[in-house]
Amino acid sequence: KSTMFIDLSHEFYDGMPGFKYKNDDGSVTAFDVSIKPFLTHEQTRPRYQDKAEFEITEFHFHASMGTYLDAPYHRWQEKRAIGDLKLDDVILEGVLIDAREAFERTAWDVIPRVDVRGRAVLFNFGWDQFWGKPQYEAYPFISRAVIDWLIAGGAKLVGVDTLNIDDTRDPERPAHSRLLQNDILIVENLCNLNALRGHAFRFFAAPIRARGAAAIPVRAFAEIR
Repeated sequence: KSTMFIDLSHEFYDGMPGFKYKNDDGSVTAFDVSIKPFLTHEQTRPRYQDKAEFEITEFHFHASMGTYLDAPYHRWQEKRAIGDLKLDDVILEGVLIDAREAFERTAWDVIPRVDVRGRAVLFNFGWDQFWGKPQYEAYPFISRAVIDWLIAGGAKLVGVDTLNIDDTRDPERPAHSRLLQNDILIVENLCNLNALRGHAFRFFAAPIRARGAAAIPVRAFAEIR
């Protein structure tokens, strides 16, 4: 039987949509991505006597862009950063939670009867369909009761196909605060979770070993079993 992989990541591209950060003075700073040539093929050709040419690409981006992973350090100064994570923290057996009923900006408050111990728990709100549209910023999130259940159940990672696992109107940020405090990693802006329904799968969200980073974009994907 051949192995099937499902890509769960949004494309990462120049000028892509991202977070908007509200400053103290009421102004808004938009997180952004810039991808451009530092040196083009044409510029490098003379260096190699017209026998070869290369592009050197330059990136500039805020780390919380696209499909990305939050390390505990994102919320807690004393805890692990991205570069401290091990591969077995980000390669996990997965479980999918069908949360499509939360199709308004309300907290998902259903406690599923599934075993989450040691697993990546992915909440399928179906919100990726609004990626790049204004509706994407008015998303559902998980409730405090669900956060308690994830911690008590021993989940290792929690992922959502929304902009944020928390309600941005709540300054306590309970999901980030409590999950990361308990060393449960978070992946936001997933997509294509619909394709995992009815399948056993293993989840991958391996980042580069970025020392001291609080978050980082990842190529998240699932291996269907």
